[in-house]
Amino acid sequence: MKNGEIIFIDVPQSLAEEMKALSEKDEEMGFTVDPSIPLPVELDTDLTNSTKYENLAEKLSWEMILSGMIQVVSAGRKPSEDSPVFEGVKPHWIDYYRRFVLTLKPEIYDEFTMAAIVKARNDDFDEALEIITALEGLFPFSPEVLLNKVLIMEDKAMNLEKTGHDIEAEKVNDKVLGIYQKALAVEPVLPELMFSAGFFFFRRKEYAQAREYFSQYISLMEDFSDFQSAESSVEGPGNEKNAEKKKKAEAIVKEIESQGLDDYRFLEALDLIRRGAEDEALYIIRDFLEEHSQVSNAWFVLGWALRKLGRWEDALGSYKKAFELGSAGCDIRNEIAICLMELGKLNEAKKELEAALWEEPENIKIISNLGVLALRKKRPDEAAAFFRTVLELNPQDPLALDFFEKSSK
Repeated sequence: MKNGEIIFIDVPQSLAEEMKALSEKDEEMGFTVDPSIPLPVELDTDLTNSTKYENLAEKLSWEMILSGMIQVVSAGRKPSEDSPVFEGVKPHWIDYYRRFVLTLKPEIYDEFTMAAIVKARNDDFDEALEIITALEGLFPFSPEVLLNKVLIMEDKAMNLEKTGHDIEAEKVNDKVLGIYQKALAVEPVLPELMFSAGFFFFRRKEYAQAREYFSQYISLMEDFSDFQSAESSVEGPGNEKNAEKKKKAEAIVKEIESQGLDDYRFLEALDLIRRGAEDEALYIIRDFLEEHSQVSNAWFVLGWALRKLGRWEDALGSYKKAFELGSAGCDIRNEIAICLMELGKLNEAKKELEAALWEEPENIKIISNLGVLALRKKRPDEAAAFFRTVLELNPQDPLALDFFEKSSK
């Protein structure tokens, strides 16, 4: 959605009759065309760069008007740095443009939602979010729009993490957190938002909050089931899907509680490591493991603290214990590989990294570490191939750039 220039014009004579007919047709729905309110028109690139306003009436289309209205409504929903406000636009104009668009395009919600989903599936997250921002303007109190927005932003953050943009990913996640707080404050709460928020915090290892939101989701779904049972005994695919999600939420709550993942010691140890206080974290996580020796996540946290302290052998033992107890995925294989490399066990490290790469072929951390491993094996050409792949995924990756800068000297 590349935006052109927006200009405001009086209702042209060429559209006066159409607008009058529209007003008469829809006045029962509560919408009346107001000729005194100027129309925002989005000029396409050709008009902006060349003829501009010349013979505009001849080139004017409803698409240009609707695009202009959508842009103004989207920008006017809430003034902010990334949402410019058009000067001179009065507050009641925003509502007028919104109702105008919805009158002319009643199907716009489904149309834009599907377009945003398709863009996100193709990893075009910024374009998807522009579309969702337009929907926010048109449906300012819709929790469904906010749900789609956070899901797209979470996908964007995970994509950034995989391509080595950890700082940018964290900034996106901070925005996601703010949206959840805003969306969950709207009554009645959309159950799917509760469910999604639970997974957001679960992925971030913020287990106490994850348990809280999953528990609230379970409670909402139980109330919904009671209401449905009173109203009807008909079952359908939607009910089955809700039942599956409720079971998933219940299983996660049980896991959190049975493994003590919401224990303050576990949470404090995580926070201390993130703040660089690994020695303190070691004391706390070991105290936790005295009572919860079979919690794989706790062994992972212990390994993380030990690895950051450079205690490679001890960290490797902790990571392997976590793996034995059920921790899986690229993260733990990558951590094990780092420890093995530091211990000089390069062939074992390679096996771990290759297994991780098989799971996530575009995980930049894995590819980068394969480059580092190749350097340790004194295979610069092999390392160069890995670092070229890294730069294809993230042209600003400092490690890859440093490698090519040094190799060019």
